[in-house]
Amino acid sequence: MEAPNLTQKMPSSCNKNNIMKLHILFTLFLTSLCVCSYGKDLFESPNHQLNAELNGQSLTVYDKNRQMVTRIHLGLITDRGNLDSDLVLKQSTAPKAVKADYTMVTGKRIHCHNRANEKTFTYANATNLTLDAIVRLYNDGIAIRYRIPQDMKVTDDRTSFFVASGVNRWVAPYDFGNEQPFPFDTEGKAVKDRNMNIVANGLWSYPALMEPQKGLFMLIAEADLRKNDSGSYLVNTDNSEQYKVQMVGPSAFCDGLSPWRFAIIGSLADVVESTLVTDLATPCQISDTDWIKPGVSSWIYWAYNHGSKDFMLVKQYIDLAAKMKWPYCLVDWEWPEMTNGGDINDVMKYARQKGVKINLWYNSGTSLVGPHAPQPQDRLNTAESREREMQWLENIGVSGIKVDFFSPDNDAMVNYYIDILKDAARHHLLVDFHGCTIPNGWQRTWPNLMSMEGIYGAEWYNNYALMTTLAPAHNSTVVYTRNVIGPMDYTPGTFTDSQFPHITTNAHELALPVLFESGIQHMADRPEGYESLPAEAKQVYATLPVVWDDTKFLAGYPGKSAVIARRSGKVWYVAGINGSDESTVLSFNLKKIKNNSKRVLLFSDGESERDIKVTNPIYSTGNVSIVCQARGGFLMVINDHQFKQ
Repeated sequence: MEAPNLTQKMPSSCNKNNIMKLHILFTLFLTSLCVCSYGKDLFESPNHQLNAELNGQSLTVYDKNRQMVTRIHLGLITDRGNLDSDLVLKQSTAPKAVKADYTMVTGKRIHCHNRANEKTFTYANATNLTLDAIVRLYNDGIAIRYRIPQDMKVTDDRTSFFVASGVNRWVAPYDFGNEQPFPFDTEGKAVKDRNMNIVANGLWSYPALMEPQKGLFMLIAEADLRKNDSGSYLVNTDNSEQYKVQMVGPSAFCDGLSPWRFAIIGSLADVVESTLVTDLATPCQISDTDWIKPGVSSWIYWAYNHGSKDFMLVKQYIDLAAKMKWPYCLVDWEWPEMTNGGDINDVMKYARQKGVKINLWYNSGTSLVGPHAPQPQDRLNTAESREREMQWLENIGVSGIKVDFFSPDNDAMVNYYIDILKDAARHHLLVDFHGCTIPNGWQRTWPNLMSMEGIYGAEWYNNYALMTTLAPAHNSTVVYTRNVIGPMDYTPGTFTDSQFPHITTNAHELALPVLFESGIQHMADRPEGYESLPAEAKQVYATLPVVWDDTKFLAGYPGKSAVIARRSGKVWYVAGINGSDESTVLSFNLKKIKNNSKRVLLFSDGESERDIKVTNPIYSTGNVSIVCQARGGFLMVINDHQFKQ
């Protein structure tokens, strides 16, 4: 076939529109020629930092220096046929720009910008069954979604990500509660779990962090689970270098569209600051969000496992919230069994007198059930019981619910999560999920979702001795893994000890509620733990934001250290921790946060692990170096005039 010659002189009657049409036709001609003749298709991100090359069903992603990040295999198995083997590429669309700005109620950034270039690749098998692979290249990653006929059910997702042997990685062994640490590894084989036993080889949770090239990172996860979708995880049992998407169960994709499988790609700053998970999510489904008020909450469970059964203890935590000016107090499991002078009605009355809002714990009634399971259970399982319970909660003035102990993320469980969020929004109830899946963008779609567990968090000080020695490096890892994709109910900021002690310094602990993002930040310690803090630290905690206008990564490396800056209004909070067992200097520059204020309030490690030193340094050049003890940390507040008494 001969290409049209656009260099010939055009007839005088030919106008600019004709020329433009010919250019478009010529571009499409070259695109089709490239696809049909060579089986390859190339396109790039809006800022030209990433590019992708399609060859058959293999999509290779490169960075700006032409370093390979990963190869992604495309394909599905359905109940109507194989859409993985022997596919033929029939069509490739021209790239189209994706542009959308949106506002979040919570998260690492309030105003977000969704920018990508998108192409659709249409495949067909031998029986002419078709599969569309919709691919978006963002400035900070790649995302893939499939489109199939709506009457199909998918039995296996064959999407897989190549990660070479020897590559640094931090991936949690799979469990459906997503409460495993992220051990450092280079081979993708069996590792030890929290109980120090060998886990089943090759099953891995999202998000999975890799370092394919030195200083170049990739974080794999999924986004936009909708009705009838199944959640998934990663397996590399057949090939340790190939991480395949494994659905929990069969799925009838909502509207024929799969969830997004995506990888954030770039520097550690690109990974930590990314909003890709919410960029890919369904937009907000709540018309009026003014009633949604994120905030800090007192929490009884960490110090007193069964404390919600004791009315007098619950009163102490309401008093704590009132004294610290925190808006919420969470009354945890077993509250229907409350004794010692009062019940939940008395709690609500006392909280109203103190100006504190109450959130209540619920058993989901799915994975932990029966006569000895923690109560209340079976109140949210059906539409009828859920409506009855939520109407009662709204009537008595409860602000939100914490729902715990979910079963694995098959399509029925995904539907249950969404039903809870939707019904809770109708009754103006905030939601916190525990023993649950991980964020997939629901925090944008249903902004009444304040937080999710899905993390090996501080409550494990209450359960198992490993947390004592694991916490420093673990805290320095989840900044780059779990918390990247959404709110994390770690329950930070503890200064006394639970059943098992902590060996992180008090300055390390002071930093965690800023370092970790969550729409409701549950402060886990006893009242005396906060009372023991320096007066300036108590004042910071009394005005602690949980909604951030911006987030910047300043320094660190997974498992070693982390320094993150978050802005609320005109005030920047900079939190840093040392994850190692040796004293170290955390060095960074403040120019990135564009704040010229010399008013700095710094909390750093004192002479002992339990001492917090309070100073007012001046950083005239923007260069900062802070000495941290072993397992230490710091918290810095810039433009701190509001904290002066």
